[in-house]
Amino acid sequence: MVGSADPFQLFRILHEVAKNNGLAAETGVAFMLDQCHNIEAKIPAVIRSVMNVQEATAKALLVDLDALTAAQRSGDVLAANAVLMDAYNTDVRSLLAEIRQEQGLDPDPVAAYRNSGWQQKIVAGRVGGEQAGWGA
Repeated sequence: MVGSADPFQLFRILHEVAKNNGLAAETGVAFMLDQCHNIEAKIPAVIRSVMNVQEATAKALLVDLDALTAAQRSGDVLAANAVLMDAYNTDVRSLLAEIRQEQGLDPDPVAAYRNSGWQQKIVAGRVGGEQAGWGA
């Protein structure tokens, strides 16, 4: 899942995207997930990946770019790191849950999926079916 092994790396990537205006709608940048789930259920894993991206993006948007630029220009590595760490260490989960609720969505997308019964419906629909493959 995106951001599961190294959430700080995901944050750093999204910080670079955000500071270079890559999140602006007019750029036309399309973001995609390329995942292959072997152990975990696919749909909940993709939902979790999207939530991880949302969290990293929210944190990236909290970076004080003026303070970061000033620290970088003065060669103050510790101050630059502190600016990034302040944003990264901010817990944005409740804010994201609130935004989801304001949009008429469940604040916890994984729980909403589990409670929807969709996974059970998928599993039941596959009982007695044939395995997909390349004809092997």
